[in-house]
Amino acid sequence: MAVKWTGGHSSSILCLNVNTEGLVASGAEGGELTLWDGGGALAGRLQFPEADDVTSVLFSPRHPSRLYTSHGETISLLDARSLKEPVEHFHVNEEEINCLSVNETESFLAAADDSGAIKIMDLENKKVSRSLRHSNICSSVVFRPQRPQSLVSCGLDMQVMLWNLQKARPLWTTNLQECEREEDGLQPRGQFLNPPLAHALSVASCGNIFACAAQDGHVRIFRVSGVRFQRELEFEGHSLGASQVLFMPEAYWLLSGGNDGRVLLWDVGSEVGKQQRSPAKSLQRRKAQAPAAARKDGKLNKATSSGRAGVSPKLTIEHGEKVNWISCAEIKGSRRVLVADQSSSVSVYPLPEP
Repeated sequence: MAVKWTGGHSSSILCLNVNTEGLVASGAEGGELTLWDGGGALAGRLQFPEADDVTSVLFSPRHPSRLYTSHGETISLLDARSLKEPVEHFHVNEEEINCLSVNETESFLAAADDSGAIKIMDLENKKVSRSLRHSNICSSVVFRPQRPQSLVSCGLDMQVMLWNLQKARPLWTTNLQECEREEDGLQPRGQFLNPPLAHALSVASCGNIFACAAQDGHVRIFRVSGVRFQRELEFEGHSLGASQVLFMPEAYWLLSGGNDGRVLLWDVGSEVGKQQRSPAKSLQRRKAQAPAAARKDGKLNKATSSGRAGVSPKLTIEHGEKVNWISCAEIKGSRRVLVADQSSSVSVYPLPEP
């Protein structure tokens, strides 16, 4: 059973983040921002006067009291120790911001918006240093750990992109739909009605492995090699769209959340470890080793391909509501997953130890 944190919001919670001291921030529709201590008690509340939805909250990786928030087209920097008027405002995006990311050195902030733009803020000089772009809504952008100039992004154009801040164009791009066609040799069943619109990204602590959640319910794992990346693994995580993914501090433990109301915990470490060689060759090997029943016209059945990955959830949480955001925190010495949904409360579930 979930523990519910209530009383902090009056509308649907859209985003969550946890700082290194265990303080939790949640943003909701209507411009509501709330801080919680690790026990779920209210630690601060703020109502943005414009009442634009708070779509992303992000604590500084270097200063736990600094909190970046996006509401409408605005980014506000707040002091979590005294949640009052913002310390600073940045208005560099032209449409509603969907996601914020700050690199480990806190020298750059990325803000992805509905126009497809990713504005890169130079935080020292307080100005836009670079503008990157998707052809449709950019839903997620994440700086890679240990690589402050490198980031990945995804959007409703079904594109996943790798960027370096020294260049305006992506170093590498994958179209999730085209990738499926090339690998399977045909249009996967249901893909026309449920295309792989990319909703969320998370990068593992190593910086080279990242996950993507998409509208077709699949979770895809990619490995970055130099200036490109390859798909290592794919599995059907959710019966409806996968809305969230989150790598935990442990190597390759991954949380996913979906529109089917489920939150799943995966351990993809053993499978990622198998793919140290060329991913393309690994794919060919899996096809060659597949049983005859798994083949059709010389092609490996996609469901079997996913199944052969040997990935199944270590934990299934039947949350019951469409998942808007997931986060992870250590509370009273044990790990918890925090879930935001269409309601005004935060749900908290225990997680097993690794």
